[in-house]
Amino acid sequence: MNHSIYSADRTTHLKIVVVALVAGILVAGFGISTRVTTSDDNVQTARVMKAGKPVAITSSGASVVR
Repeated sequence: MNHSIYSADRTTHLKIVVVALVAGILVAGFGISTRVTTSDDNVQTARVMKAGKPVAITSSGASVVR
């Protein structure tokens, strides 16, 4: 058994690459499967907000009458 990546032979490097690729594919597949939803409950709609009257905000708790 090789305990160093530098002294490992060609088959050990190949095993490491294959395990990394399989793990990457599994993680990507899991991420895609959890993101894709078939229900339309999560549909976001845009809402239009119109500006109202200007508001004066003070730092004290007292209200300002103008």
